[in-house]
Amino acid sequence: MDIVQNAKKAKEASIALAATSGETRDNALKAISKALLERADEIKKANAIDMANSEKENVAMPLLKRLKFEDAKINDVVAGISSLLKLEDPVGKIQLQTELDKDLILTRVACPIGVIGVIFESRPDALVQISTLCLKSGNAVLLKGGREAKETNKILFEIIRDVTSEAGLPEGWIALMESREDVDAILKLDKYIDLLIPRGSNAFVSYIMQNSTIPVMGHADGICHTYVDKMVDVDLAVKVVTDSKTQYVAVCNALETLLVHEDIAKEYLPKLKASLEAKDVIIKGCEKTRAIIDVEVATEEDWKIEYLDYILSIKIVSNIDEAITHINTFGSGHTDCIITKDKEAAEKFMTLVDSGNVFLNVSTRFSDGFKYGFGAEVGISTSKLHARGPVGLEGLLIYKYKLCGNGQIVADYAEGRSHFTHKRLI
Repeated sequence: MDIVQNAKKAKEASIALAATSGETRDNALKAISKALLERADEIKKANAIDMANSEKENVAMPLLKRLKFEDAKINDVVAGISSLLKLEDPVGKIQLQTELDKDLILTRVACPIGVIGVIFESRPDALVQISTLCLKSGNAVLLKGGREAKETNKILFEIIRDVTSEAGLPEGWIALMESREDVDAILKLDKYIDLLIPRGSNAFVSYIMQNSTIPVMGHADGICHTYVDKMVDVDLAVKVVTDSKTQYVAVCNALETLLVHEDIAKEYLPKLKASLEAKDVIIKGCEKTRAIIDVEVATEEDWKIEYLDYILSIKIVSNIDEAITHINTFGSGHTDCIITKDKEAAEKFMTLVDSGNVFLNVSTRFSDGFKYGFGAEVGISTSKLHARGPVGLEGLLIYKYKLCGNGQIVADYAEGRSHFTHKRLI
C-alpha cells in the first residue's frame, strides 16, 4: 500500500477511532504494554541490527544513544503507557457550557484532531510514545522514523498494529512510512493529514514548515540555558547544573549554555568545573570565565549550538537583565532555568524569559511529558499556537461546539422577539 492509500485509510479510520469508547482504547493500550514485554527479545534483536549498521556508518555518539533500545527503555515506554492508563479519557470532555436562551444550550467538547503525521529522529521509544498518545487521544497516526532505526521501528509498529487490531480498533489507524521519499510525499497530503509534528534538526524542521501547507507543531533546537544568580546556594547550583548537563546529554532538554552572575563566579565556577570534569564534560568559556577557570574558548557561535554531547558553554553576565536578554536572543524557546534564593529575581526571570518551560532551582531535564504527568509526549512545542511545551494528550485534542435547541431562529433575536441570556452553566 502506498503512502496516499495509507493516508486515506488513516483518515477513514480516524473517524471511527474518535467514536470508540475510552475503555476500548485503554484495553488496546494494555495489550500494547503486555506485548512489548512479551516480545522484548525480538525488539532487542532488531535493535542490535540497527545499532551494528549505524556503528559501521560511524553515526555520531548522541544518535547512537538515542537509537539504543534495551530493557531499560522498553521498561520506560511501558511505564509511560501505565501513566497514560491512569489519565481520564479526554475525548468528549465538556470544556464549556452556556445557556444562550431557554432551551438553547451551547456546549464545547474536546475531540481528536484527526490524522497526525509524525516525522521523528532515530529514537524507537518515540514511536511507542507517539503511537500510544495518539491512541489514547483518539487520533490516527502516520509515522516516519529515521532510517537508522528501521528494524526496531518495524517490529514495534507491527506489534502495535496487530494487538490493537485484535483489541477492536479500526484497521489503518496507524501506518509506518519507511522510505526517504515518503517525507516529501507526506508534506503534500493536506487532504488527509490534519497536523504534522516533525522532530529533528533545526534545518529539517524548517524544511518541513517551508514545504507543506499542513499545520506544523514542534521544535527545532533545544538550546537550553541555566542562569546562576548572585544570591544562590552554591552547592545546590553545582548539583542542579551537573544534572542538567550530564544526566542524559543526547536529548533536547539537556543544558547547553550556562550563564553566571559575575558576583558569584569566582566562588562557583571552580566547584562546578570539578563536578563537570568528573563526568568528562568539556567546558568552553567566555573571556571572563577563562580568567577564573582554565577552559576552552567559547565563541559567539557556541551560544547558538545544541551540542547533545558532553560539552557546556559558560558566559559570565553582569546582571539578571543581561542573562534574560541573552536567553531571549540565543535560546530556542525550549527550557530555561534560574537558580536563586531571591524571590524577586526568580519572578522577573520566569515572567520575562520567553520559553515554553521556565524553571526555578531544578534541572532542565524535568522538561518532559512523562515527568509532567502527561503520560508521555509526542514532542516539545516551542510555537505559540495551539500547544506549547511538552505535548501530551491535551496537545493532541481540539474541540467542537454543539448547539442544541428547540426550533429557535435568528430572526426572532434580530427583531427583538427573543433575547439571549448567555448564562454560563459550566
